[in-house]
Amino acid sequence: MKIENHTMVSEFVFQGFSSFPEHQLTLFVVFLVLYILTLSSNVIIVIIIRLNRHLHTPMYFFLSMLSASETMYTLVIIPRMLFNFIGLSQPISLAGCATQMFFFITLAINNCFLLTAMGYDRYVAICNPLRYSVIMNKKVCSQLVWGACSIGLIVAMTQVLSVFRLPFCSTKVAHFFCDIRPVMKLSCIDTTINEILTLIISVLVILVPMGLVFISYILIISTILKISSAEGRKKAFATCASHITVVIVHYGCASIAYLKSKSENTRDQDQLISVTYTVITPLLNPVVYTLRNKEVKDALCRAIGRQLS
Repeated sequence: MKIENHTMVSEFVFQGFSSFPEHQLTLFVVFLVLYILTLSSNVIIVIIIRLNRHLHTPMYFFLSMLSASETMYTLVIIPRMLFNFIGLSQPISLAGCATQMFFFITLAINNCFLLTAMGYDRYVAICNPLRYSVIMNKKVCSQLVWGACSIGLIVAMTQVLSVFRLPFCSTKVAHFFCDIRPVMKLSCIDTTINEILTLIISVLVILVPMGLVFISYILIISTILKISSAEGRKKAFATCASHITVVIVHYGCASIAYLKSKSENTRDQDQLISVTYTVITPLLNPVVYTLRNKEVKDALCRAIGRQLS
């Protein structure tokens, strides 16, 4: 009977940023602007790469997949957060919460491994340039993308099943979306096993791909330093600068959020970190790749020029 009473909880309510009641409208406007910029910039990246044949290379294929994934990632989280700011958010059912968590985890992990695939692409391009087109063929690129997505789906299913088998006693989620730890805190029973599982999964999906990217860049840097021409070294570094910038921010935020002790930060600090990897990072990707990439900027300028003419 005790377990049955616990499982009578059928919906959750997000507390969101309720600790800042006087700033709700300001936060709504700020996040709405950021959301519009994120959606539009990522969609533009996908369209530009799709329409320009000279951008149909492995590097830009992975970039378009990352932009598409980031677009869906923000759609899963931000709209409900915006509604919450202006008091239009409704309680979310357990099934709805599980669905949101499933897609959030799937897309987050997919992004991690897509960045790893992009690191491998840069490694092959710089360290094995003569065999680049052979190694990074269409089949290999597709397999890397499907592999990233499959890992995300498997891990998300495992994590969601482990969390939503718990009995819940409270309905108030101290967060703005159904993240793993805030939902587990609502459980009536000890969640140590779930915490250990979450930590193991976090290590595997954050540190392992981050380590692979790190190894790739050690090999890349050692190869670049052997280039005799200063102009050649500069050009080689330039092809990696955008990727390594996004990697540092993405894995850095993910590590802070999921590899720290659950008691290290306050609720407001946790939400600030979450905002970084759910709102800022998806916007950072297209901005960095557009501003630092001459080919993408040229393609964008040509597209704007055609529209104006």
